[in-house]
Amino acid sequence: MRFDEVSLQTVFIDEPMLGFGHGQSCDHPKDGLYLYGPASPPERADISIGVVGTAAGIALLKKWLGAIQAAIPIPPRGKRDKPHRLHLSDFPGIEEGFGLRVDPDKLTAYAIEDSAVRAAVNVQNHHEAVSRTVDLFLAPITRHVNEEERPIDVWVIVVPEIVFETCRPQMGGRRKGELSTGELAKRQGSRSDLPLLAGILDQSLEAVFDDVPDFHRQVKARLLKTNQPSQLVRETTLAPHEFVNKAGYPIRGTQAAATVAWNLATGLFYKTQGDPPWRIAGMRPGVCYVGLVFKLLPNHPQNHACCAAQMFLSEGDGVVFRGANGPWKTDDREFHLPKDKAKALLSMVLETYKTRFSTYPAELFIHGRTNFSDEEWQAFAEAAPPGTNVVGVRIKSTYGETKLYRDGDYPCLRGTALLLGDRDAYLWTAGYVPRIDTYLGPETPNPLYITTLRSTGEMPALTSVLTDIMGLTKINYNACNFSDAVPVTIRFADKVGEVLVMGSAAGSERQPFKFYI
Repeated sequence: MRFDEVSLQTVFIDEPMLGFGHGQSCDHPKDGLYLYGPASPPERADISIGVVGTAAGIALLKKWLGAIQAAIPIPPRGKRDKPHRLHLSDFPGIEEGFGLRVDPDKLTAYAIEDSAVRAAVNVQNHHEAVSRTVDLFLAPITRHVNEEERPIDVWVIVVPEIVFETCRPQMGGRRKGELSTGELAKRQGSRSDLPLLAGILDQSLEAVFDDVPDFHRQVKARLLKTNQPSQLVRETTLAPHEFVNKAGYPIRGTQAAATVAWNLATGLFYKTQGDPPWRIAGMRPGVCYVGLVFKLLPNHPQNHACCAAQMFLSEGDGVVFRGANGPWKTDDREFHLPKDKAKALLSMVLETYKTRFSTYPAELFIHGRTNFSDEEWQAFAEAAPPGTNVVGVRIKSTYGETKLYRDGDYPCLRGTALLLGDRDAYLWTAGYVPRIDTYLGPETPNPLYITTLRSTGEMPALTSVLTDIMGLTKINYNACNFSDAVPVTIRFADKVGEVLVMGSAAGSERQPFKFYI
């Protein structure tokens, strides 16, 4: 028997361009900001920063803010470095690159005693210890919001190493030193199941078990209700060489000072301004991207899950919508919504889009990691108004089962796509990038497996879907990277879900994406 040979089509998706100031475009965020400035001029050039930390941490932040007023060069070339390290860029200064001005001597600063921090992290019950530590750092912010008139554009929380090391899941047993007795038993990890004593015993303290014992996530969750954007930064990130081991080396590896400045300055701009520092250039008008988020609630007796949707626009900005909690996890380890909940969630997205643009989107792409059930898809189709084409796209990570090799010292190019048919493709969003002359990865890159599942109208061309996904890998405003390996609709799904499932986030309304990162 003879089989006809079939050659799979390989295409290359060009690197998406980004939009910056003066109508200019560039493929690299750092170059675009350096040459042209942000896409829209800052609404407030002089930004007001509030800071909470120990006295030493506040001093480190002031010193760092002073340093970024001027240019910060990349480190000298090492013996094994290339002559031209195109993946690194000098930091030009925060006003030169972003148009922002920050006076380190005019911060609104609230210092926390070191002894108070040690006392909080050393409470014997880990959930209680993390909750008390978060209380310690957020109390000044709450007090300022309620009592002071001076508005703060962004709160910077300088995290001591003792907080970072102990206030994370699975770290409760690694705390050093003598632990102090708190209100809860040391080994208690969930609410007491005492239905006969309900209303008799005061179990309000057990609300700490509705949150994961994670300092970062609890801070983000609690601040959702205050509409206060925040930036968390470790003391060792600001001044790595001031924290050394016995041999005199920094206790942790950090990025170069110029790279840290690029990343944190990007975050400060994004969280203090109305528009992001760059946007995707040349994106089709009337397009909206939605990433679905599912996450199990911590310690829930029936394993209920939280559902949410992240909406991202071609301009790059995003909004998070909280859906309903419920038994959304199915027997096959997937999450699916009933028809009424799915319709309500997508309706919120569509109405918000219409409020902003006075019309509904022409195309709405729903990105998820799994298939959509018939019930869900019927709900999405009913929620969509006439003229809006809803397209379901599955984006799955691969783990080595598919590799693509090429001659030379580097792996295949970022943007390479292997088309398996009209609806399926492998897309290498990570790989060698000629623009920076390197591949920023530890091993041969794994592709994303992309499938266009369904549409309520005409199914878009697969290459168009792949081009959109490539663009969505370049709008991570939590850093200033050339690109990510995963589109923002999927990359931050877990991050958003981890915040929304916290008990302290219950009742929070829709919020801009900047409040979650």
